[in-house]
Amino acid sequence: MGETIEDIILEQDRRGMLALRPYLPDNYCTQAAQFIDDNPGGVIIVTGFYVVMAGKPETDGPPGAIAIGEALKGLGRTVTYVSDEYTTPVLRRYANGSAVIDFPIDGIEASKQHAKDILEQVKPSLLISIERCGRTRDDTYLNMRYVDISPNTARLDYLFDSDVPSVGIGDGGNEIGMGNLAEVIPTIDSLPDYPAVNQVDRLIIASVSNWGGYGLVAALSRIFGKNLLPSVESETAMLHGMIESGVVDGTTGDAVPTVDNFSAEENGALLARLHRAVESPGSG
Repeated sequence: MGETIEDIILEQDRRGMLALRPYLPDNYCTQAAQFIDDNPGGVIIVTGFYVVMAGKPETDGPPGAIAIGEALKGLGRTVTYVSDEYTTPVLRRYANGSAVIDFPIDGIEASKQHAKDILEQVKPSLLISIERCGRTRDDTYLNMRYVDISPNTARLDYLFDSDVPSVGIGDGGNEIGMGNLAEVIPTIDSLPDYPAVNQVDRLIIASVSNWGGYGLVAALSRIFGKNLLPSVESETAMLHGMIESGVVDGTTGDAVPTVDNFSAEENGALLARLHRAVESPGSG
């Protein structure tokens, strides 16, 4: 049996995500893809993670969000992106005709109303989060260095407090969806002591969240019998374009075309492997 989608997206694990794998189904990408198929209709995709050292959003998240969105549109779904003032400009550049909603950075009650208004406006049948900070049990939004980024983070996770079916993708323990494993994450030395508490119906973990997004698209490709993945060339071009738009590497804070300090070439090589996994039916 060949390498699975999950094997590929968990390679070069630098944070300890592999320690969480036993707590998820072996084929968690396939299960999430099937869950998406089981909940037809409009989809909201949220992303965008604030990088304190740069005062800008990071390169991990938006490319994966666009990859998922384009795949879903290729399957006839309507996609709406939601983020805050830091990330909506770059999403608008690559949304390809899809709506992009700016969720205000606001207080608790106002944010709950914003979430309610967006859900009533869009009426999604599904929510997907990729690399979006979720609140801790102390109602703070923390990065991997335990820096409080609440003043720069819209409370998008309130969308996920609804009963709308949901999928979450993360690579660190502080993202929307990691509440599914909130009891386990603090027991792993390299992961946060104060993980995000937001839960989702299906959770995807990866060494890099974009890779988790590509893994989800690969699983959708298998289910629908057509390759929905973006090309390596288009993703590399998007990464360079996002840097020009003011996005930075979330690990280093540098305005260079890397994602969590993985080079564009490393990202491209992983995406190419997912293409091969989709196109060779013998792999798991």
